Amino acid sequence: MERKKFKTEEKIAILKEAKENGVTITLEKHSIYPATYYSWKKKHDNMGEEGFVHGMTSGQLKRIRELEKENRLLKEIIVEKDLAGKLKDELLKKKYALEKKKHS
Repeated sequence: MERKKFKTEEKIAILKEAKENGVTITLEKHSIYPATYYSWKKKHDNMGEEGFVHGMTSGQLKRIRELEKENRLLKEIIVEKDLAGKLKDELLKKKYALEKKKHS
């Protein structure tokens, strides 16, 4: 199948046609793979016409930055908890070592 680039208007028209006439018939008519159709449909359902613009929107970039910040904070919390646990273990070992010496 020869690769064809579709304009945004064509993609929207194909999505509407598939909704009206059926997906299989429309895909065969336009020689489009189902994966391509469903990718377009997902983008259109999530973001409308903006979904067909290549690259990320400012909203998506902002969300990624927020998630990265949250991820970094969670990693720091995990490191702190791990360190606190190790310190407690060491203190307990020292405490029991001293108690054994006193009782000996």
